[in-house]
Amino acid sequence: MKRLVRTIDGISAFSGGLSGVILCIGLILAFIEIILRTAFSSTLFITEEYSGYLMCGLTFCALGYTLREKGHIRMIFLHRIVTGRYRGYLDLVCYAVGCLFCGAITVFSGEFFWDSVVTRSQSMQISETYLAIPQFFMPFGASIMTLQFLGELLKTILVLKGDAGGLAIREEAKDLGR
Repeated sequence: MKRLVRTIDGISAFSGGLSGVILCIGLILAFIEIILRTAFSSTLFITEEYSGYLMCGLTFCALGYTLREKGHIRMIFLHRIVTGRYRGYLDLVCYAVGCLFCGAITVFSGEFFWDSVVTRSQSMQISETYLAIPQFFMPFGASIMTLQFLGELLKTILVLKGDAGGLAIREEAKDLGR
């Protein structure tokens, strides 16, 4: 089980790195657009469209990594009331619900992606981008977040068993920061 948890954490880390690469590509695209508009009174014509695609891609790719790093906004008022071993049981329920919810998002976004593949949908913009390419990142990122919820669920089980040695267990910060 520990090996599975480490593998899921590694997949989330890879996906987080991929979101960083996508962010850099978006930055370069915007920088090129600024230079072209300022120096040459020209444009790429695709910057706004592709920036939207890249923003969607980096958001979905970063979901699992953000969950692993405890970076998502959480409502922890119950954590302040529930202490000790019961907090672990509360986390189990929350991670199970999150896993089911993200699994549903994965299925629905996968159907959305597959519909674009089958119908060969294209953008109405000047680029006429094959929409399945940017839409791929939605089920990809949602599936990684589903896996990370499963990983967090397994980590919590290992912590409750007292067998979490060798795993990176991140704790919630007590103050407003991380």
